[in-house]
Amino acid sequence: MITRLSTLFLRTLRDDPAEADVASHKLLLRAGYIRRAAPGIYTWLPLGLKVLRKIEAIVREEMDAINGQEVHFPALLPAEPYRRTNRWVEYGPNLFRLKDRRDNDYLLAPTHEEMFTLLVKDHFSSYKDLPAIVYQIQTKYRDEARPRAGLIRGREFVMKDSYSFDVDDAGLEAAYAKHRDAYERVFTRLGLDYVICQAMSGAMGGSASEEFLFPTPIGEDTFVRSPGGYTANAEAVTTPTPADLDFSTTPEPSQVLTPDAKTIATLVAALEEAAPREAGWKAADTLKHVVLTATEPTGDKRLVVIGLPGDRDVDLKRVEAALAPAEIETATPEDLEDYPELVPGFIGTRHIGPQGRRAEDGSSLITYLMDARVPRGSAWVTGGDETNYHTINAVFGRDFEVDGRIEAAEIRAGDPAPDGSGPLELARGIEIGHIFQLGRKYAESLGLTVLDENGVARVVTMGSYGIGVSRILAALAEEYHDEQGLTWPIQVAPAHVHIVVAGRGEDSEQAAEQLAETLTAHDVEVILDDRPKVRAGVKFTDAELLGAPIIVVVGRSLADGVLEVRTRASGEREDVPVGEAAATIVERVRAGLAGEGA
Repeated sequence: MITRLSTLFLRTLRDDPAEADVASHKLLLRAGYIRRAAPGIYTWLPLGLKVLRKIEAIVREEMDAINGQEVHFPALLPAEPYRRTNRWVEYGPNLFRLKDRRDNDYLLAPTHEEMFTLLVKDHFSSYKDLPAIVYQIQTKYRDEARPRAGLIRGREFVMKDSYSFDVDDAGLEAAYAKHRDAYERVFTRLGLDYVICQAMSGAMGGSASEEFLFPTPIGEDTFVRSPGGYTANAEAVTTPTPADLDFSTTPEPSQVLTPDAKTIATLVAALEEAAPREAGWKAADTLKHVVLTATEPTGDKRLVVIGLPGDRDVDLKRVEAALAPAEIETATPEDLEDYPELVPGFIGTRHIGPQGRRAEDGSSLITYLMDARVPRGSAWVTGGDETNYHTINAVFGRDFEVDGRIEAAEIRAGDPAPDGSGPLELARGIEIGHIFQLGRKYAESLGLTVLDENGVARVVTMGSYGIGVSRILAALAEEYHDEQGLTWPIQVAPAHVHIVVAGRGEDSEQAAEQLAETLTAHDVEVILDDRPKVRAGVKFTDAELLGAPIIVVVGRSLADGVLEVRTRASGEREDVPVGEAAATIVERVRAGLAGEGA
């Protein structure tokens, strides 16, 4: 079937929409692939839907190849299963909650672990039924606080989620490996660069997980890699626990006057004057205390103080990953109103953690967590707990204790990889896939068991595997574009060929029509710009904006018996005799679909 621009539901835009902040968002709106319905919510228009369906088809083929079986759940779900796994609470404000007319609780599903678990529970009762892989491609919903970048972070999105069900951990590991390999094939077929990174499981739970990231400067995720092959999301980088230090010769702590030294830089300068020493002072000698608030999904809020070397900053995403499902924010003056013992700029160790005030249950009223890189027995300059004073020679483990350790400090380029494989480099990326070894968390909560060969009930072990289908479309647009517009890979383009009728008269129209029909008969997808009253310049601009891999111009050269064939991505142009055009284009399309380039 030929897609004719004269009748296509399409309106292109000449200027970038004001709300668009990244290239993919701008171009998908301008080219008429999507339209904004509300913040973080988009309508799919005909061309956008064609691309989306092609991505889905590739994902579906690779899932079927590992014996995945497709189902389709509703997006509107009852709350009860999510209550049983506690995710009704743990998801916090990101969950869209609603009630029906009988006051029953429902949600718009952000993910479907509970429903898949219950479905398998309804169907299987014996170890002979396993292993099984079940998947769906479904719309998901999350109430993102700050939707951004169009399809990259929205409130409604399309995702493939699959789940493996096995009797034992060996089966889970095999299913995990199958999915990992399938994902690599998916992204390779799509022509999308990717990096596989160690990741945090977060609210999903489970023993291990990996992310597939598309490297791009606009990505929200920071990841690291080393020359020796270590890769991880920055949130998942672990710091080897340093050995305890001998503090037997360290003097007792003492207070020094440090007027107005509320920053690390002014503190170092004040120390040089108030307590000079031969080695001098530097930011790394100070123990910075950063006060945060942790808000639990229940709404309960508590203060958390992070201790870390003064030459490092706190990475809030790393803290949030470590304290999930709590939401983490920097404490405000209002948050500190009930804690007059915390003196901004001069917070020490006396009033936080085990040595501070206690809650009714005996826990620290102000939780004190120490960054993993700080060794016990090390001596520090800390706040003096009173204005204009700091404490020197405060020893961790002698003079103060903490409630626990945390990976909180920012990761820097040049830091050593945890596995000893060399210095880390930092990059940014968009998460396009995530695989989890869930284990038995959901099966235990929902009572999913099967009888083994001895007739004994065994809790099933599960894996969860997601691909962001609509996000992949945005990632492809981010990767494949130039100043003129989109440059889709042939595997996902809305059409293989875009024919522009640039000449006037019936001869041009008939030649374009005949070529389009011949190509269509050979399974080549065609966009035909047959708009009768549109100038050739506008048609060329739209063809470049829409991004089909091959552009054919039926124009003045038709009088000489040739058509101009352009390769959209490279800009190469070739005059092809009219009689050879169809065969030439068909060959190029088939070669492109076979992975030999368009």
